[in-house]
Parts: sequence; C-alpha cells; structure tokens
Amino acid sequence: MKTNQLQAMQGTLTKGSIKLHLVKLTVPMICATFALVAFNFVDTYFVAQLGTNELAAISFTFPTIMTLASLSMGLGVGVSSVIARAIGQRNHHQVQRLITDSLMLSLLVGGILMLVGLVTIKPLFTTLGARADILPLIEDYMEIIYLGSIFLVVFMTASAVMRASGNAIFPSLLMMGATAINLVLDPLLIFGWGGFPRLEIQGAALATVISRFTVMVAALIFLYRQQMILFNLPKFKEVFKSWRNILHIAIPSTATNMLKPISMGLILSMIAFYGRDTVAGFGIASRLEGFALIVFIALSATVVPVVGQNWGAGKFARVNQTFFLSIQFCLIWGVITAIVLGFASPWLASHFDNNPDVISVTTAYMIIVPISYAALGIIQISSSTFNAIGRALPPVALMLAQIMILYVPLATVGRGLFDLNGIFTIICFSNVIVGLVAFAWNRKICQVMTAESPKN
Repeated sequence: MKTNQLQAMQGTLTKGSIKLHLVKLTVPMICATFALVAFNFVDTYFVAQLGTNELAAISFTFPTIMTLASLSMGLGVGVSSVIARAIGQRNHHQVQRLITDSLMLSLLVGGILMLVGLVTIKPLFTTLGARADILPLIEDYMEIIYLGSIFLVVFMTASAVMRASGNAIFPSLLMMGATAINLVLDPLLIFGWGGFPRLEIQGAALATVISRFTVMVAALIFLYRQQMILFNLPKFKEVFKSWRNILHIAIPSTATNMLKPISMGLILSMIAFYGRDTVAGFGIASRLEGFALIVFIALSATVVPVVGQNWGAGKFARVNQTFFLSIQFCLIWGVITAIVLGFASPWLASHFDNNPDVISVTTAYMIIVPISYAALGIIQISSSTFNAIGRALPPVALMLAQIMILYVPLATVGRGLFDLNGIFTIICFSNVIVGLVAFAWNRKICQVMTAESPKN
C-alpha cells in the first residue's frame, strides 16, 4: 500500500466532529442500504405482476434471503471492526494482512453457503409451510440465488474493508449500481421484453446474480488499484491469526444476524396457518419495514468504523459521544416513521396487490409494529457499539432473549388469544423491552469508559 494511502487511513475518524463524521458516513450508507432493500423490493414488485402464487413464493424466500445477507453482513462487521481498530492503532502491516485475508475468508464462506443452500431448499421451505403448488416456484428462484451467493459474500466483505478505512461513498455507489442493473434486467428476464427469454421467477433470480457479480468485480478492481490486496504468499500463522481475529467478532455477529431471519421464519410459519393471502400481506409488510429501517441500518453500520477507530486509539470519550448521538437520532426517526407508516400503509400495500385481505394484513402490521421502531434502532446501535469494541457476545445474548424468551413464546400465546393481531402486538412489545435493556447495558459500559479515559 502506498505511503499516502496509509496516511489517509491513519485514524481519520479519531479527530474532528463526531457528528460530522456520522453524517458524512451515514448519508452514503443510507443510499447503499436503500439500494440493498430496493433490490428485494424491485424483485417483489415485478414478480407480483405474475400472480399471487408467485408473490407468495417470493415472500417465503424472504427470510432465507435475509439469512444470506445477514451472514455476509456478519462477516463484514468482523472485518470492519478488526480493521478499524488496527487503523486506530496505526498498525499498517496488520491492516494490509487483514484486508487480504478477509477476502480469502469470504471466498471460503461463500462457497460453503452455496453448497449448503442447494441441498436444503426443499426440506427448509416445506418446514416453513410452503404448499405443494408454491414449492416448485421457490425452488426455481432459490437454486439460482444460491449459485450466486459467493458474489454477495465477497462484495459485502470488500465493502466493509472500504468503510472501515472511512470510505463510504464508493461502496455505496456500487450498491446503487447493482440495484440499477437489477431494475433494468428484471423486466427483461421476467417478462421477456426486448427479445429476451421469458423466465418469470427464474428471471428475477438471474437478474440478481448478474448484478451482484458485476459489482463484486468492480469492488475487487478498486481494492487492487488502491494496493490494498497483498499477493505475496502469506505464512499460515498470519492467515490463521487474521481469520481468528475476524471470526472472533464475525461468528457472534453472524449468529445475531441469523437469529433475525430465523425468528421471522418462525413467525412466518405461524402466519402461514391463516392462508396464502396472509403470507402475501406479511411479505409486503416485511418489504415496507425494510425501507422504514434503512436509516437505522445505515447508522449502525457507520457506528462500527467510528467507534472502532476511536477505541483503537484509546479515545473512549468519543466512543461514548458516538453512542449517545446515535441513540438520540433513533428516538426522533422512530417516532416520525411510525406516524408516516400508520397513515400510509393501506395506500402503499395497494400498489403491490389489490386483494383486500392482503391489504388488511399489511395495514394491521404497519399500524402496530412500527411503534417499536425506535427501540429497534437502539438495539442495532447498541449491537454495533459492542461489536466495534470487540465485545461480540452481548448482542447475541440480547437477540436470544428477544426470540427465545419474548418473541416466539409470547407470539404463540398471542395467536391463541388474540389471533393475527396478537402476533403483531407481541413483536412490538418484544422490541421495546429488549431496546430498553440494550440501552441500559451499553450506557453502563460507556459511563465506565468515560470515567476511566483521559480528556481527549
């Protein structure tokens, strides 16, 4: 890596206004996260034009798609945390080694995901409650998605490398480019426009894989030109050390991320009891929720490099400031989002499906659950702060408590007592309780760090 590039990475987030750093990094991340969510949104919109069966099929795949994304993001969190702290410590050799080794690790993880996914499609979605007439559609879609999963993992890792060094703009541009490619290819491959073959739901999957491959190649070329990738033969001990440090954060972070779609899958299996229209309505609500939480996801991703670099540099007061500024924003944005969705959900749902039963389910979800969105934001910020400072187990404990103690048991009771709305109410209640616990836990740690740190 060139000297000027090393200097540019020397703790750029350890000086200056924390608020300004958060804004500069979060705005591009909002665009990137918007593009990531829009990816699935675009597929849902075009596939919905094929019919309710196709919409239900792609709704069944949403938890699995989230799982793939969560695994990729979990690895990215580990990469970003370790590299950011190395940058804060000005350990340049370790930065170079970590970047190269993280990309090799992403290739390995992507390959494993592809193989496991391909052999588990039918048993997994049968367990989730997919009917016999919908299962072939799911298989057509997921076989192609799994074949291209390695492109997603490598791209997400390369993006995490860039963000850890303080560059949020280029990975954001790549993600928006991927969404644009998908938007263009979807109608061509799904409906057979412009002389392309009509592939229907398979076309949606193929468009996704092509767009991911394109941006992955662009990201690797960027890292190569910036001389961030080493090509000398590494010692096994160095690679093992890098992987161990990354996986120390990535494994618990991935477990936390995986628990989210797992919980959604469990709830989906409960909702499937009410029929196809209910599943379709829940699928639309899940997509709308993805858009509503874009800002929280972007901010939580930004927190990792900001907190990581300052933690590595020993500037704990700045870590504390980052946490509290982020929490304040979550409260404001959560209230605004809940109000908007409460009023606009029927209109939004009608653009996906004009079935009154589908619209009713979407509207019920969007009136009840968004009340807890501020708490969801707090959970995400707290988890990112823990991961950035190298404490990856607290987020896992919070998520396990939310799912195993509150979410699933109470949702089961809620369904029996209050029908479908009971499930939605329990989701809201669980988010609020865990959000309060996450805030108190992180606040205690931040207070200790501030008391022990020198003025900086």
